[in-house]
Amino acid sequence: MASRPPPRYVVRPHDAIGQRRRMLWFGLAWLGSIALAALIVALVVGAWKGVVPRVSDRHALRALTAENDDLKQQVANLQRSQQVTEIATKALRQTISQRDEEISGLRADLGFYSRLVGGDTQREGLKVQEVSLQPVPHASAWNLTISLTQNIKRDDDTGGTTLIDVEGLRDNKVVQLSWSTLGDTSEKAGIPFKFRYFQQLHTTIALPSDFRPTRLHVTVQPENGDPVSRTVSWTDALSSPVTTAQGDTDAQP
Repeated sequence: MASRPPPRYVVRPHDAIGQRRRMLWFGLAWLGSIALAALIVALVVGAWKGVVPRVSDRHALRALTAENDDLKQQVANLQRSQQVTEIATKALRQTISQRDEEISGLRADLGFYSRLVGGDTQREGLKVQEVSLQPVPHASAWNLTISLTQNIKRDDDTGGTTLIDVEGLRDNKVVQLSWSTLGDTSEKAGIPFKFRYFQQLHTTIALPSDFRPTRLHVTVQPENGDPVSRTVSWTDALSSPVTTAQGDTDAQP
């Protein structure tokens, strides 16, 4: 009997458990790849979200910086404008004050020359036109200016002397200081004058430190005629402007 050839196929038992295990590993690997991909996408999206706000904040910062610089410039412009306005206002006030002084001086000059010329008014004889005081700096002394006028037409000069007495308070008592205790020793007899139309007399008086002056008494004694007197308060004499009278008709002694 002939022998049988060996079988071409070998039959082995089916391993179902190993196949399921491999399928499980494949599934886990697939899920892991999906999770990894999801994680990578999440990281990329999160990083992008972080970049976008930073760019937006940078733009906002630039806008705020520009606005801040613009506001600073506006404040600087307003400050300069205010300074210019203050300087202009100060200059304007100073100019107005100077114009007021000039107008006051011109009015005084006008009144002086109007009374001197006389115009259509009543002719007047010898007159104490102005009495003005100016303090001497750093001293208890005052520069005194007395303006004498006459508008009666004359062919000759008028001469004489002028005396000044100062009334005031000393130790709460009213006293009067005579010219001999106030003026220059060379003019004890009075301040001499000689003029035809007008003249200004200038002198300096010194007062005791414990004396508070209140009034000035000016007495003009012409060589021919009756004396002329005028009383002026100390305050009015201090505030009175000095009208400078210069010209051919001002005959100085």
